[in-house]
Amino acid sequence: MSALKMDRNALMEFIKVAFPQVAEDFVVENVSDMKITVRQVVTEKHLRPGGTVSGPTMFALADVSVYLAILAMIGPKALAVTTNCSLDFMRKPAANTDLIAECRLLKLGRVLAVGDVLIYSEGVDAPVARASMTYSIPPK
Repeated sequence: MSALKMDRNALMEFIKVAFPQVAEDFVVENVSDMKITVRQVVTEKHLRPGGTVSGPTMFALADVSVYLAILAMIGPKALAVTTNCSLDFMRKPAANTDLIAECRLLKLGRVLAVGDVLIYSEGVDAPVARASMTYSIPPK
């Protein structure tokens, strides 16, 4: 039995309402207990000089992935916020290829959540980045 409070469709609707300015950038591919896969739709606005996806774009994908994984488990709490991030850039991502984030929550407590994210260029086996993120969950 699943402990999910929000499924893929509910998460996508939440993004459209709460964050309309970036809603078209992200697609929830899959969600399950303590795990989520999110696609970053890469367009020209996500590129940096040198023809690669920018670091801020990869940070946003990691951040959104952990955020949505948390919401999937606790429900629509818009005020959950990032309190810490460590991001390792490991390889140059392809410029005209979507990014795929595979996120798993390592801890989901009353006030803190910790997530781990591997980011891939679509179709490439080796990750381009790895992030560890901690979120503060608002009190009930």
